[in-house]
Amino acid sequence: GLLSVIQKLKGSPEQELRIVLLGLDNAGKTTLLKRLASEEVSTITPTQGFNIKSVHSHGLKLNVWDIGGQRSIRPYWKKYLGSTDLLIYVIDSADQKRFEETGQELAELTEDESLTGVPLLVFANKQDLVTAAPAAEIAEGLSLHTYRDREWQIQACSALSGEGVQVEMGAYGPCRAGRGPKGLRSHPSSLQDGMNWISSQIINRKK
Repeated sequence: GLLSVIQKLKGSPEQELRIVLLGLDNAGKTTLLKRLASEEVSTITPTQGFNIKSVHSHGLKLNVWDIGGQRSIRPYWKKYLGSTDLLIYVIDSADQKRFEETGQELAELTEDESLTGVPLLVFANKQDLVTAAPAAEIAEGLSLHTYRDREWQIQACSALSGEGVQVEMGAYGPCRAGRGPKGLRSHPSSLQDGMNWISSQIINRKK
């Protein structure tokens, strides 16, 4: 799993990882974070500021910052980007009217100096809805293939149902991973697999 991969590669049981979780309001960030922490997701309230969850295991500490996505909060996102090891960006796949807006926000984030070369994991959330756009279509709309300065991955999931999020193999897998046009990956996967992939990128940056 993620923790064993990080522990093996980093070699130090005392190091921490800083993970920033961003996306527009109502994208499902907090629900996703609760799934990561194996918490109940039946009651979710909009994040007005930020949530921090720290996961301790095998002597490692993973600090995940879930920051509100309301328009009034977004100008403050950049204040939380320093020393980030991994950026997770969540998109509501069914809210196609906001694809342009979320794409602009992601583009601005990746241009920030604090995130230079920081691996990017995009979750195309709410795939359980019939109106959800495929992750491959979202990747094209976000122009992820133009990101040459970092490793990235996009993965379809449903944070509410847990598909593509649980450690078990989900129904929705990563659509794409890589730097530049390397083709599509279509086999089923999970959030754990996505994090395992991106953690290897974090390790490479820290070597």
